[in-house]
Amino acid sequence: MFSINNILRENIKNLTPYSSARDEYQGEASVFLDANENAYGSPLEQAYNRYPDPLQFEVKKRLTEIKGVPPRNIFLGNGSDEAIDILFRSFCNPGVDNVILVPPTYGMYQVSANINDVAVKNVPLTEEFQLNLDGIAEAIDEHTKLIFICSPNNPTGNSIDRTDVETLLANFSGIVVVDEAYINFSRQKTFIQELTEYANLVVLQTLSKAWGLAGLRVGMAFASEEIIEVMNKVKPPYNVNEASQQLALQALANVDLVNLWIKETLQQRDLLVLGLKDFDFVVDIYPSDANFILVKTTNANGIYDFLVSQGIIVRNRSKVELCEGCLRITVGTPDENNILLQTLQNFK
Repeated sequence: MFSINNILRENIKNLTPYSSARDEYQGEASVFLDANENAYGSPLEQAYNRYPDPLQFEVKKRLTEIKGVPPRNIFLGNGSDEAIDILFRSFCNPGVDNVILVPPTYGMYQVSANINDVAVKNVPLTEEFQLNLDGIAEAIDEHTKLIFICSPNNPTGNSIDRTDVETLLANFSGIVVVDEAYINFSRQKTFIQELTEYANLVVLQTLSKAWGLAGLRVGMAFASEEIIEVMNKVKPPYNVNEASQQLALQALANVDLVNLWIKETLQQRDLLVLGLKDFDFVVDIYPSDANFILVKTTNANGIYDFLVSQGIIVRNRSKVELCEGCLRITVGTPDENNILLQTLQNFK
């Protein structure tokens, strides 16, 4: 049975978080002389001389309308990477605890584990890129705090079987992190709907992919109020800057445009797959629920180098376990996809 107190680090239980000026006073005022800000403004068209809302309430309120999750169940970070790091720092004792990863998967989980001196137990996906539940069960021990599952998975593009994830949630006494960075492109429903069922569930999403805000670095975590309170306790006081908050609010008012882009991306993904199938150096194209495809080739290094020479950059994943000979190709605009296909006709 999951209990947050059983897996929370003792020093985090006892942590007194930094109390910022904006934490101590929340409300309307005409004169702010409490935070040692520059009272004259900023040397920009828009003033950014005031510290941002440390809990990003307006953005969370808008996300509540879109996602159907109360603000108390939402954490906003400097990209999903900050949320990942905070989970390590909150729940994993350095040099003692471990986490389970299921490669091939998003590389930042491993990097965050290394930074935080947390051991990693790798349980590779099956040949069908699905969870090896028996292997995961064997890997879990008393010091296993987190299991990371990326779905749709990066770099394979497929969604992880929902029943398998629910099996882990029901039987693991630590936290299961489901990273849904690409969920907007998927036919599968989000695990956000399961938050009330599983106290040990954390769902990661981002505004970097479908929402087109990669440059703003706004990541989201959805979880129980208990877990969100811990993450807010550990995060830096002003982790999402004012410009990112304001621009995110503007973007979140344009749901129809984003949905149109998603629809076109999925259409272009199908056309790109059809075009790539004509090349004899393409061995396989794996099914994708994301805005990219994983393509198995006879000569990944050669194709990659050739495309680079032509000013086209894809991702060479041929050194990644289970992705030998593979290139990961993001779905571009119609023009970009056509340039890619036309250029590949000249590859020898």
